[in-house]
Amino acid sequence: MSIIIDTDAVTAALPERIKRFPFPYSSESYRYSANVEPSRKVVMTEAGEWGGRLLDIDEHYLSDVKERGEVLDRDPSRIQVLPHMRPAVWDAIATLLPAMAEENPDSMSFHREGNNCRWWNGLQDLEVEFTIGDDSSLQGGPLRFLGSQIQDDMVFLDQREDALWLDAGLVTFAADWSLGFDTGMKFHEIHGPVPRVLEEKIVSRAEQFLLRLQPGEQYRRTNWTLTIDRRLDTSTETYPNWAPERGTIADDPALPDRVHLRVEVQHLIRLPHSGAILFLVRTYLLSLADIARVPVWREIVGRVLAELPEDMAEYKGISRYRKAASDWLLAT
Repeated sequence: MSIIIDTDAVTAALPERIKRFPFPYSSESYRYSANVEPSRKVVMTEAGEWGGRLLDIDEHYLSDVKERGEVLDRDPSRIQVLPHMRPAVWDAIATLLPAMAEENPDSMSFHREGNNCRWWNGLQDLEVEFTIGDDSSLQGGPLRFLGSQIQDDMVFLDQREDALWLDAGLVTFAADWSLGFDTGMKFHEIHGPVPRVLEEKIVSRAEQFLLRLQPGEQYRRTNWTLTIDRRLDTSTETYPNWAPERGTIADDPALPDRVHLRVEVQHLIRLPHSGAILFLVRTYLLSLADIARVPVWREIVGRVLAELPEDMAEYKGISRYRKAASDWLLAT
């Protein structure tokens, strides 16, 4: 007797963290590409959908912004703003807070008269008034305040000399890189260590695309790696805290619960007044055990990890355990 599985019922029973997860693969192999598409385009997956909002709020909202504040208290260097980028930070506030209120009208609102603004965030039981351009009107400064309201990291690129320069940002959840080190560098220099992308001219094409962005235009792309445990802060600054586990996790029976697929949804926005380009980097983590609850995902992730070229696996820091992860997925 054959057994019929109601896949719709199985999908309906999945938790929201799986239904909303931005699954990053379109095939059973992966190579670097720009993979840019319009912002807020809804993407249907085998588990649900994602992508309908610019600033996604999920079950981790309060814990994520709390963790960001704790990281910044320990290491203020995670905020960098070169003096000429102050207008871009205020431009981001004037762009993102209204968008967030529009997407969450039951829990947030934004009102502006001239440069005087009022922001209400019911999820945080917060109401604040501030003045655009007056850094002292927001406790901790405008960029730290904005980082306390959204789950995304932020990187600001200035355009000059026919190139893009990373001149400001707030990054507490970096995937093995350092904002403090990269601030002041050109776009090409930042991506120099990434294998293949310079030779294949991916960085050059990406930069040309960004240089052509018009004020107010919004696009997005995804990027991925693996992370051990639900650890958001895997910055270079905290390397000793998380890197040693890469060498031992392959033999850990808890590997399926501890190894997470880490996906970044990166929004690319040409800010309308300053002309700076804002990268929003939202990080999502889903364990391999959760991945395996969606059979198509289990198969694809297993085969992507098995097929990934060694130089790319080494750069992502997963070469010592990607085979164990792939073997588990494909045997499940």
